[in-house]
Amino acid sequence: MSLIVASRFTTFDNAETAIDRLHNHGFTDEDLSLFFVNPGGQHARFPVGGDRYADPQSRWASLGAGAGAAVGAVVGLVFATVFSLLVLRSLLVLAVSAGVGAYVGTLLGALWQTRGGGKGRAPDIGHDPDGTPKARESGVLVAVHVSPETQQEAAHVLAEAGGVEIERANGRWQHGQWADFDPTRTVEPLRI
Repeated sequence: MSLIVASRFTTFDNAETAIDRLHNHGFTDEDLSLFFVNPGGQHARFPVGGDRYADPQSRWASLGAGAGAAVGAVVGLVFATVFSLLVLRSLLVLAVSAGVGAYVGTLLGALWQTRGGGKGRAPDIGHDPDGTPKARESGVLVAVHVSPETQQEAAHVLAEAGGVEIERANGRWQHGQWADFDPTRTVEPLRI
């Protein structure tokens, strides 16, 4: 395994400037790699697409849908009862209103839970809703193959060039590229 230091940039121009600075500090082309990291969810880790088998925020959607259906049906019945007392006296109005209320309640309840609006389930900053640390952000990544002696120097150059989320990783470096790069892996920050 090789020791790799990497940093994210917002544009290719900024990343290329960082590579020029790394060249000035003695790093060779064989030790540098520049590539774009897609936004989360767009890495096609599964045959049907996506990075995960299921969206972690959808875990409680069925509970919200059930609660929303119950509340919606009750609201629909109350509305239908008032309407039928004032205008029409029909069981059909009661049944249709309860059904429409349950349908709308199901939709709203599921959406409420999917947005993380459930009590105690709001997403934590820096973590995904399921509690795992947040994956790396999208952007241009400059990776540098380093030794333990040169890792701090590479990190300083990347930071001075405007790099954010400077990380350290162990990986397979082949032919001037980070061969086993995994965009879904959690970033291990490097302290400068």
